[in-house]
Amino acid sequence: MTIKRALITGITGQDGSYLAELLLGKGYEVHGLIRRSSTFSTGRIEHLYHDPHESGTRLSLHYGDLTDPSSLLSAVHLAHPDEIYNLGAQSHVKVSFDMPGFTAETAALGALHLLEAIRTVDWPIRFYQAGSSEMYGRVHAVPQNEDTPFDPRSPYAAAKAFAHALTKQYREGYGLFAVNGILFNHESPRRGETFVTRKITRAVAGIVAGTQSELYLGNLDAARDWGYAPEYVEAMWRMVQQPTSSEYVVATGEMHTVREFVATAFGLVGLDWERHVRTDPRYLRPNEVDELRGDASKAKRELGWTPQTRFPELVRIMLQADLRAAGVTADLGSAVHASTGFTSAALTSAERDTAGLAG
Repeated sequence: MTIKRALITGITGQDGSYLAELLLGKGYEVHGLIRRSSTFSTGRIEHLYHDPHESGTRLSLHYGDLTDPSSLLSAVHLAHPDEIYNLGAQSHVKVSFDMPGFTAETAALGALHLLEAIRTVDWPIRFYQAGSSEMYGRVHAVPQNEDTPFDPRSPYAAAKAFAHALTKQYREGYGLFAVNGILFNHESPRRGETFVTRKITRAVAGIVAGTQSELYLGNLDAARDWGYAPEYVEAMWRMVQQPTSSEYVVATGEMHTVREFVATAFGLVGLDWERHVRTDPRYLRPNEVDELRGDASKAKRELGWTPQTRFPELVRIMLQADLRAAGVTADLGSAVHASTGFTSAALTSAERDTAGLAG
């Protein structure tokens, strides 16, 4: 039996780590691209080297950078992959306004360098390009599907739209298997700490633990379609297994505001969010995207993929992990909190006393 090989850029990120787990579980040999730095950045995949099934023997990391075409070509030849998943980029929308050049080099030109490498090798490679719902920007229709026009509102979104178009061009012009996944926001306990959802759940855990008292956010009215990251990487893999390559939206079809996320997270521990949350104009974007909601009908029809984890459960999973990391023992899995109507559980009286939150 031939073992499939995959190369993942961005393997140390949220999506990359979950995808590596998925592929190793399917018997793949997994190669990851990492950038050289003075500190270790492999925390999200460290456990893969020590699991009981010895998947670490099928996981290899290679130094390289999406801005360096020669390092990418070298990694492709070393890994000799059957599949490449391009998940690496400077992916923080707000930061892209501060670092537009670097964002474009990683998110746009990085895809170009990989596609060129695939075009020049002498074996077939299936390519997955990680797109983003941010490409829709100032939306022209709600919900958004594969045919909805893009109108990007940030350097990050513009760079992703470039990579999306380029992926289609290489597929149609050179006959490559090149698929675009248009993934709406997807979160997990491994989400970066500067992203708004993780910023919220970490802050709630910190407030419960008594290590912080306030949370500063930007636009509370921004509405997003939030899903669970491990389920979304399954959709990526399914796209790459199709007989032909295409574009796919991956989304829950539900939209919630940042304010709802905040209220749900604070409600899970029985706290009034308005006592702790402050808005700060420093966190506002120059161009705001007001609402994003995806239509994943094509993914359901052709990939057999549907989301399983809904918004309240997603918030609970993330908050439970951050409470645990903050040293707080709390079971968030049962009662209904009146302020949200979502399935949840407040801390017990003893736990609230310990955390200094009694009353």
